[in-house]
Amino acid sequence: MEKYVINGGNVLNGEVSISGAKNAAVAIIPAVILCDEPCRIENIPNISDVSLIGRILQEMGAEVKRENKSTLYIDPRKINSYCATTDLVRGMRASYYLLGALLGRCHRAKVCLPGGCNFGARPIDQHLKGFAAMGARHELVNGAIIDVRSESRLRGNNIYLDVVSVGATMNIMLAAVKAEGQTIIENAAKEPHIVDLANFLNSMGAQIRGAGTDTIKIRGVDYLHGITYSIIPDQIEAGTYMCAVAATRGKVLVKNITPKHLESITAKLREIGCEIKEYDEAIFVDASKRPLNRCNVKTMPHPGFPTDCQPQFATLLCTVMGTSIINENVWDNRYQYVSELTMMGAHISVEGRLAIIEGGNKLTAAPVKATDLRAGAAMVIAGLCAEGTTEVTSIQYIERGYENLVEKLTALGADIKKVYYDEADRSLRA
Repeated sequence: MEKYVINGGNVLNGEVSISGAKNAAVAIIPAVILCDEPCRIENIPNISDVSLIGRILQEMGAEVKRENKSTLYIDPRKINSYCATTDLVRGMRASYYLLGALLGRCHRAKVCLPGGCNFGARPIDQHLKGFAAMGARHELVNGAIIDVRSESRLRGNNIYLDVVSVGATMNIMLAAVKAEGQTIIENAAKEPHIVDLANFLNSMGAQIRGAGTDTIKIRGVDYLHGITYSIIPDQIEAGTYMCAVAATRGKVLVKNITPKHLESITAKLREIGCEIKEYDEAIFVDASKRPLNRCNVKTMPHPGFPTDCQPQFATLLCTVMGTSIINENVWDNRYQYVSELTMMGAHISVEGRLAIIEGGNKLTAAPVKATDLRAGAAMVIAGLCAEGTTEVTSIQYIERGYENLVEKLTALGADIKKVYYDEADRSLRA
């Protein structure tokens, strides 16, 4: 077992470089299944979700090798299976992107239902609705495996998504790239990683227009050629470090980012009193000059405030005076971390989708756990601010999405280390 041990009270200062976007990588890697030649993907984050999806492709026959820390070479030409039903697949949420990619390549896909973080239902009805509109039918096998198939090449169609869904938008894009004719996705999601997936596919020869708007048009093609492609920086990793800097009242230059992707986060940091300076590929966050103020946050699909940065920002708001209100509009059960923060002295009450935060109370160290990926990041931020030594367990969730978290925080002045322990006797060894 592993956990983080954090001695709180240190102010974060310096520079941090952001890794490639997790949410782009876990869709772009399965997208290589559609390619007719090898691909090289750069700026890949070195995280457990990327390792998992790479191993899944290897099990299906692809050649996958890491050329260096941030570059992945994938040759999909020897993929000989449309099945992805091992325990590896159950371990990650983004496994459902294999459905669209395999359906586009093989006209059939048999994939375990997704796992990953557990903070609400993960229906894939909109994904299946899109596949059905293109001529595929599906069945549920043993309550745990989706089997989707079409008798021949998929056919383009008009698809209106009942709800704005990032996963469904990307999955339908993958299935439509080699479909016959034109597919139009209306009420599409607009997140930066959707644009990145479209750019990746277009670089291989796909014909996708409108990514980043609510209407995406895909004209099917017969062949996709191999390319070298660099993934966008991770906006949520960047937002997490920005929240951590503000919570510790530090000042840090966050590098290797796209400032436009962070506009909703920087707007809220400015609102609470942080000084923000934007550069071409960096943002300077300074929370050291004045007291920070309360604010209200409402999560929304992009370009609104991202739900994936909500727990981190809520932790920041625990450190400022006044009453703040969080309105979670994306996930039904994303406040599981509240009980962990409460053990550290936070005053938060939850009423449905609202979390009411009475800020300004000093956080104190406690043994806490990561209930999901972003909640785990919030616990780390709380530990950085708290008096005493905080232990964060279940860090496997955190390492699904953050590369070299301990090393990056240590370089900024944090006192954090990963330790191995025996759950039975709780003994530690560094």
